[in-house]
Amino acid sequence: MTSDLIPSDYFIGLMSGTSLDGVDTVICSIQSSNEFSLVDAKTYPIPKQLKGDLLALSQKQDSDELNSYAKLDVQMGHLFSDCCLRILKKNHLKTEQISAIGSHGQTLRHYPDSQYPTTLQIGDPNIIAQNTGVTTIADFRRRDMAAGGQGAPLVPPFHRALFGTKNQTANRVILNIGGISNITFLPEQSTTVDYNSVLGYDTGPGNGLMDDWCIRHFDCAYDISGQLASKGHVDKNFLSQLLDDPFFSQKHPKSTGREYFSYQWIEKQLKQYDQKINDIDILASLLELTVQSIFNEIKELKPQVDEILVCGGGAHNTLLMRRLQETMPQINVSSTEHFGLHPDWVEASAFAWLAHQTLNGLTSNLPSVTGARKEVILGAIWPA
Repeated sequence: MTSDLIPSDYFIGLMSGTSLDGVDTVICSIQSSNEFSLVDAKTYPIPKQLKGDLLALSQKQDSDELNSYAKLDVQMGHLFSDCCLRILKKNHLKTEQISAIGSHGQTLRHYPDSQYPTTLQIGDPNIIAQNTGVTTIADFRRRDMAAGGQGAPLVPPFHRALFGTKNQTANRVILNIGGISNITFLPEQSTTVDYNSVLGYDTGPGNGLMDDWCIRHFDCAYDISGQLASKGHVDKNFLSQLLDDPFFSQKHPKSTGREYFSYQWIEKQLKQYDQKINDIDILASLLELTVQSIFNEIKELKPQVDEILVCGGGAHNTLLMRRLQETMPQINVSSTEHFGLHPDWVEASAFAWLAHQTLNGLTSNLPSVTGARKEVILGAIWPA
């Protein structure tokens, strides 16, 4: 497809989340913070060997971490730039027509509550800018951390701009279920009130633990539509033990990652469990852990939530979506697609939007979400 839009309207967003399903790549037209439209979107695969290396490093299974980090940083930089060039070719667009690329990068470590709070995303922006010839904006999280925040989640401001309407009559939660789950709470008419009314934080695992279990025990990358989990039974005692993890009782702001909720976390929980439990029941229990940890956070929100819009890979898990609705029958649970943006493209679109904010000198963190001391301009700029 070709475009009649003003070149400066175009931004590319890149997102390879904690599920490592692929690199979500979008082209967006963004005229202002509240004027957004999706032009095109595509998910490009992560090569199998590269995905395995990323998982090993993110879950601390690599004995030569520093050298692996350096190598993977370069490999991801080339992969991200290739994704940009491919979607530009698909749309018959020139690099000169793109204002900027917003790249979240691949998270390897996230320690917001340590003595020296830090976070690490790879995918060298120097390589992206050099290979594409497009100004690249990345390293979004660390400026928020420098201002005392968690550095995540960063998508709630975009949720607010896109899903918080002036005539909003419902208390709305945007629920992203990737490798990790997070929520954004948009109270009724949230665009007409102070930013502090918007909340957002990680609730715990999303698809990540289930995917890890499927890879190691069912020889598949993930449980399609929850078909495998539907054959198992939830072990309530095991589920109760899982929910006793300190993260779930921690008050927001809070954030986490795959370096915490990892396969090793499951192994540790199983070693502490004094009963035998088969593989399929473990998978069913992990799915229910995602459901219950989300539910436990949403039920505490005030005022009461009226509707939940789901995005991320979890929106395709039929069993997961059904259990969310069954657990919260008074709340309407649906996909973000019903509100104008397909669930697969919300996160990548957010980083195109964040790039627009940065390029225009606009702040894009929410202190009420991350706990930062003030609003700041996120990201660093690598000029074309």
